[in-house]
Amino acid sequence: MAESGPSSMEFKRCANPTVGIEWELQLLDAETLDLRPGIMPLMELYPGGDFVKPEFVQSCVELTSPVSDTTDDAVRHIGQTSSKVLRRCEELDMTACGAGTHPFCRRLALITPTPRYSRLEESHGILAHTQITFSTHVHVGMPSGDDAMRAMSRLIPALPALIALSANSPFWRGHETGHAAYRHRILAAAATYGIPTSFGCWADFEGFYHAAISAGMIEHFKDIHWDIRPHPDFGTLEIRVMDAASGLQDVHALAAFARVLAVCMARTTDGEVRRILPATLPVWVERENHYRAGRIGIDADYIYNEEGRRRPIRGLIEDLIALCGPIAEEIGESEGLQLARAMLDGRMGYSAQLDVFSATDSMHAVTADLARRLQQRRG
Repeated sequence: MAESGPSSMEFKRCANPTVGIEWELQLLDAETLDLRPGIMPLMELYPGGDFVKPEFVQSCVELTSPVSDTTDDAVRHIGQTSSKVLRRCEELDMTACGAGTHPFCRRLALITPTPRYSRLEESHGILAHTQITFSTHVHVGMPSGDDAMRAMSRLIPALPALIALSANSPFWRGHETGHAAYRHRILAAAATYGIPTSFGCWADFEGFYHAAISAGMIEHFKDIHWDIRPHPDFGTLEIRVMDAASGLQDVHALAAFARVLAVCMARTTDGEVRRILPATLPVWVERENHYRAGRIGIDADYIYNEEGRRRPIRGLIEDLIALCGPIAEEIGESEGLQLARAMLDGRMGYSAQLDVFSATDSMHAVTADLARRLQQRRG
């Protein structure tokens, strides 16, 4: 039976700005390093499914944290889980890696046979089998649905900053794509992915939700796959725009930045936010900024008004980190925010992959390096 949405969209409030992380890893054949549809035998070793979960395609395993008070706590738990999962993968002649796309796999995906995923497979057609992507999601607790909508609306202009900082998918089906984060181009083919609509309050979102149900657009709020969305059952704002990171330190940095940014957007005055981010942008500007961040990455320009004026996206990220500093200290995220700042001075995820390919001319070598980097973080 297909899922149906709740008759009312109660937002289960979080008194504190908790954090939860979902990190999607690629399951690989240990010998060939091609994607392997191994989630079903892996889940037999995790019958309870606590913190290790299947995802839409069978070549993905999702590692989740418990609801945590700080990103450091959430990442520590995920690190322990990832070490155990990698050992389990070895028992099944598999390994794993973290990146937004697999460098060379050309096969269509097998869909995980759950009722919801089977329904999505039927409704998506061939798209279901080509959307082989992997991401890092961050849930941030919100005190109310209205606060979640305020933070979401203010975050929409900042999404290109998160795309650029997390970009980690330069290859697709054996090709160098020319994109830092090609994952977004793959997902753009489906109807419910990409830039969200801005809502003035929770009642506005609830009205949209019921209209989308009536129109047959969705059957459940989880069918909305926007880059950022509310999760009323958890009482969170879920930031979904980032590529899967290659290691725990980058997970920590990205999750801390996303968490602090969401809390800052919920609490900060309009005047403080508008010193850095525009209140609204024309749709064409939003789409262009989104595209540029995924295409060029950290060296992209950001269009900040309808007249086409630009600034480096690197500078935008630096300003956002500075804006978030006081709140980061308040909620225990100063270290994580510094890790995000340090990412700007290091090799970005997409750059590291491109460097390996430039040195070896081998997609297999790129994948082997990704798997090695994940293995190095075993604890």
